[in-house]
Amino acid sequence: MPRTIAIDSAKCASLPEAIEALAQLDFDPREQESTLEAALWLRRLNNNRTFLADLLLDRLAGRSDGGVESGYGPQAIILSPRRGNMFLRANIWPAEHDLFFRNSGAAAFVYGVPHDHNFSFLTSGYLGPGYRSDYYEYDYDALSGYEGEPAGLRFVERSALSQGKLMLYRAHRDVHSQLPAESLSVSLNVMHVDPAQGWFDQYGFDLERGEVTRVLSPNATEVFLRTAVASGSEAALDFAEWVGRTHPSDRMRLASFEARAGLIAEPDARQELWRTAEAAGCRMVAETAKRRRAAIRA
Repeated sequence: MPRTIAIDSAKCASLPEAIEALAQLDFDPREQESTLEAALWLRRLNNNRTFLADLLLDRLAGRSDGGVESGYGPQAIILSPRRGNMFLRANIWPAEHDLFFRNSGAAAFVYGVPHDHNFSFLTSGYLGPGYRSDYYEYDYDALSGYEGEPAGLRFVERSALSQGKLMLYRAHRDVHSQLPAESLSVSLNVMHVDPAQGWFDQYGFDLERGEVTRVLSPNATEVFLRTAVASGSEAALDFAEWVGRTHPSDRMRLASFEARAGLIAEPDARQELWRTAEAAGCRMVAETAKRRRAAIRA
């Protein structure tokens, strides 16, 4: 499960102070000293019990935008621009009886969607009892990432991100299935940004089956490829064929076959394309190709 970090400090920091200190730190969640220093500044910001309300009131009253931006859906508030390899974020966690939970549904807040992360981040409970999670761990390097693959999830515990609790979520290791907070809650995050993270997948899981269900992380390159192939241009098809044979990203290789298969109406021709995919030397693609061929035969 995420690593709980005990940092005892009564000092408070303003949001600008925390942003500047964290930007200068060059936060690296793989290094103990860097992680503890970042956690200290998150603790100091967490001790400031008025900064978030002040920001939101300024925005609501039209006095300024307070530097506040929305992102990641209806629950997230971006508190800082990216500075170096980090940015600050606040997340709102509604209870089931809250109106915006009832209007948006559980999935809008990632409740009941077991997942890992392809980035590391520090989090602290800022307001309320906090969301609850069933926590698991798994071995990312042991997976290929195809739908239905046994994930080897190991249950750790159920706990809540209570006010003042501070944790490090570790990329590609910690998995959680979140449950609604008992009352409206807010968490603060120090998000670590790695330029390479877009090429490493974030997975959804089926806890009953213990399997990978799908890749959750968006990738603009994949979307661009699919769109180009959908145009039907010969150059796009040639490029997609090259991607399917040689690209270092398994997900891009799979996208190239899926995009081309979408242009083929004749079942036998689609079978032949997926047969080629099955022999492409990539387990993620091969296992998916087997399923697609079976679906065509059915």
